[in-house]
Amino acid sequence: MIVVTTENIHNHEVVEVLGTTFGVVVRARGIGGDIMASLKGLVGGEVKQYTQMIEDARRQAMDRMVQNAHAMGGDAIVMMRFDSGDIGNNMSEIVAYGTVVKTKRVG
Repeated sequence: MIVVTTENIHNHEVVEVLGTTFGVVVRARGIGGDIMASLKGLVGGEVKQYTQMIEDARRQAMDRMVQNAHAMGGDAIVMMRFDSGDIGNNMSEIVAYGTVVKTKRVG
């Protein structure tokens, strides 16, 4: 599956637009991570536990988005984006979304 953040795909022509696809992941931060983040907040620097959690969540959201696009019969996703937000005090939502298309190779 081709996934791009652009409207067009090099050497491909969009022949059909099938609709929107998305993948959603909600992750809860553990109390240990919150304690480490609080301590890191005192001295500054990257909170690696949260960085890894968000990277994993984005990867999982993309995988779910691609599965949805396959189910819709597409062979590519254009205009792919991420969005995120907080749910309550200790949960984060990550959404990957884009437009599912069928393409034809040209050139």
